[in-house]
Amino acid sequence: MQPYAERRARALDAFRGDVAVIPSARIAPRNADSDFPFRQNSDFFYLTGFDEPDAVLVLAPEHPVHRTILFLRRSDRVQELWNGPRLGVDAAAGRLGIDAAFPIDELAARLPDYLCGAQTLAYALGMDETTDRTIHAAIAAAHARTRQSGRAPRAIADPGGVLHEMRCIKSAEEIALMRRAAEITRAGFVAGMRATRPGLHEYDLRAILEYEYQRGGAQGVAYESIVAGGDNATTLHYVANRARLEAGTLVLIDSGCELDYYASDVSRTWPVDGRFTAEQRAIYEIVLAAQTAASAQVAPGIARNVFHETAVRTIVEGLIDLGLLSGSADENIERETYRDYYMHGTGHWLGLDVHDAGRYRGDDDRPVAFRPGMVTTVEPGIYVRRDTAGDSRFAGIGVRIEDDLLVTHGGHENLTESIPKAIEELEAIVGSAVGARA
Repeated sequence: MQPYAERRARALDAFRGDVAVIPSARIAPRNADSDFPFRQNSDFFYLTGFDEPDAVLVLAPEHPVHRTILFLRRSDRVQELWNGPRLGVDAAAGRLGIDAAFPIDELAARLPDYLCGAQTLAYALGMDETTDRTIHAAIAAAHARTRQSGRAPRAIADPGGVLHEMRCIKSAEEIALMRRAAEITRAGFVAGMRATRPGLHEYDLRAILEYEYQRGGAQGVAYESIVAGGDNATTLHYVANRARLEAGTLVLIDSGCELDYYASDVSRTWPVDGRFTAEQRAIYEIVLAAQTAASAQVAPGIARNVFHETAVRTIVEGLIDLGLLSGSADENIERETYRDYYMHGTGHWLGLDVHDAGRYRGDDDRPVAFRPGMVTTVEPGIYVRRDTAGDSRFAGIGVRIEDDLLVTHGGHENLTESIPKAIEELEAIVGSAVGARA
């Protein structure tokens, strides 16, 4: 549990003078007697490595005895018979390396003691109504106890100001997990490429990718896989994944595995029948050039808006060359006419969440600069919807190419570089599985 203890120590230093309360996730009912698969709150997991619901971590830097306290479920033989073992209160402190552990049903009674003496409570309001009520009652009780002397929190602040900045810089252990997640994701994409042929359905490719994720040891997907054939690729978050794959069209897949809570996030686009048409090739080459140019701007000290602006300019110039935009590049960028074809940002932080924690602008409202240890996606795209196509030859073509880049001291490392994306690579591999070629 050493990485988690180190993170808690850093958080305690950052929250000095305050108290932080970080709840776990709760089990969410799906329907009737069925629940959604449990997925731990990322901030809570980052600090504890504890994978059970109905728990709360308290960080009390100024407390004379307990600085790290966990409230969790009691052992329950009957519940464990149905749902699996629990860590239990007695084993928690020793197993997790915290100062004290108490039953979760004692949170309301014990929390005011830890709040006494604090100036601010670091707690994310609005995530869970039940916990919010407990927090407000605990603050009131703490104030009642300190009415004559001492102090209690008079403000509530989001702990993300501390924790999310910590999470934005990945440790060696986190980077190793993300490299492995990228390798597993590569296996899924390559298997999907090899199996692709006209007549399959989008769900066939989804099943192939996600089978390889599970086979590689991942616990599941980092988000709902997008498998978008033909016109479906022009819908950014298409997740129906039910349509038939037709010859002469492209399929856009945006998917990634989750390994030990760490995400991979990759997009590739390839021809269903293994050969790009001239129009598909033209759009694809623009997106690939934009991704290459944008990726070159991912390095320490470079403001993160630069890679987006680089991608935008490359795409605008390409669309002008194709006749889908007219006028100068500067005019189109200023008027944002390109947003008919490219309407999203070029990347986001990646880590415990697929859209990971961390600010994009600093306190001065300027874009943050890349620092070693950050991981960002780079994912330009072009989407020619039929209702906006300036040239019918390109109507229905959607292309996105996305990689995961780790910022290093010397530049960056592309964690997903080995997943084929060059046109020649794709045409060689798509449909190459036995019997897949038409």
